[in-house]
Amino acid sequence: MRCTNAATFIFLSLVAVGGAAAAGLPANSEVDVRRAAERRTFSDAEIIDGFLKIAFGAEFRFGGQSDRIRKYIRPVRVLVDNEASPDRSGEIEAVIDDIRTRVKNLDISVTPDADEANAVVKLIHDRDLTETIRALYGGERTSRIRREHEPQCLAGYSKDDAFRIQHAEVILVVDAGDFVFYDCAYEEILQALGPINDDTSLPWSMFNDDVSMGFFDVYDQLLLNILYDPRIRPGMTRAEVAAVLPAILPDVRAFVARTNHLPQ
Repeated sequence: MRCTNAATFIFLSLVAVGGAAAAGLPANSEVDVRRAAERRTFSDAEIIDGFLKIAFGAEFRFGGQSDRIRKYIRPVRVLVDNEASPDRSGEIEAVIDDIRTRVKNLDISVTPDADEANAVVKLIHDRDLTETIRALYGGERTSRIRREHEPQCLAGYSKDDAFRIQHAEVILVVDAGDFVFYDCAYEEILQALGPINDDTSLPWSMFNDDVSMGFFDVYDQLLLNILYDPRIRPGMTRAEVAAVLPAILPDVRAFVARTNHLPQ
């Protein structure tokens, strides 16, 4: 990672077989089935419970505290680094555009300028996944990742001492099937924005290794909009967040309802 003195957090998706569509993304029958079955209404308690579970803790980390809020506080500029065929750079741009549309206070876009980028999405062939992970994280960390998991895609970020994300790297394979690609792209890019803990008790969330979505679902839009509300600051504790969530929820609910054409 480029922030040499920062803790590194890694999040990954296991092999994942099994609102409106994002403009620019081809139709996919598996995504359509999941979108049609999506639950779109949630209680305040369900939203708060999910946010506290995914915003604190870490699925996989190397040092550093994981009991604080972590997020970008400056614009997120994403470099798409394609090293494979087919070139799916356009689909990543569509995913980024969709995320920007659905998270109110998040300034995120693709940049062609490597010097401007503070996040990189690397597109590779499946056969190159292990070597790409090794190049980023070294042999010892790669061995641990492969030993404890069998990821289909992976990402990580570094933060500073104030829990502000400085740089993120997302690794996606382009040739494992369309649904796996979309599922990995949304989950890893969204987790690179801060919510890096997976929890199997959240059946409506892509931040659950037992759940595959392939699109940006309403429940996770609610969670990301909470995270990027300006009242949620890097470094906040669980208690500090819980104290402000009741004031934040009405605004988040209204925005997500408008964006997804849901009843207010």
